[in-house]
Amino acid sequence: MFEATTVKASGTERTRGIKRVAVCLVMAVAGTVAVSAWAQSHGGPGPHGPGPRGGGGFGGPGLFMGPPEHVARAVDRMLDGLNASDAQRAQIKQLVQAAAADLKTQHDASRGMHEQGLALFTAPVVDARAVETLRQKSLAQHDQASKRITQALLDISAVLTPEQRVKVGERLKQREEHMREHMERRGAASAPVK
Repeated sequence: MFEATTVKASGTERTRGIKRVAVCLVMAVAGTVAVSAWAQSHGGPGPHGPGPRGGGGFGGPGLFMGPPEHVARAVDRMLDGLNASDAQRAQIKQLVQAAAADLKTQHDASRGMHEQGLALFTAPVVDARAVETLRQKSLAQHDQASKRITQALLDISAVLTPEQRVKVGERLKQREEHMREHMERRGAASAPVK
């Protein structure tokens, strides 16, 4: 009877272990997909790309995505109406382009993580240690990108005057309100008819 209980406990523990591995694997794959999707969706025009309503505004990750000429246009749009001097524009463009180059390098370095996650998931035996390593690598990549964006924003804030930062803050509030209204309309449109 003791042996049967031990075997049953081992089977239960094995099932729990497999479930944990599966959850970690799904999280790791989802994290790598999210990083790729985030970077791609914030690089072009549209609701998530640069522009007055997209992610390309001040503080949006889209400001730091794309080729140099795209980044320069996004900076110009960000500074429109702020009475920014030519020196401020040049300095901010330089800061943003440097951050964009760093973020592109980081993104390119993590490109294979999605494929790694899929390979781990479809392997005959799922390697829990490898899944955890990939998850930690994904978290580290997110953290590194977040730190780089934060540093760029701090550098930009030092170039702008307090009045200019207030204007940017007002624009962000307007954009957030617009996005909230858009999401509410979208939610109402997709709600089932009763």
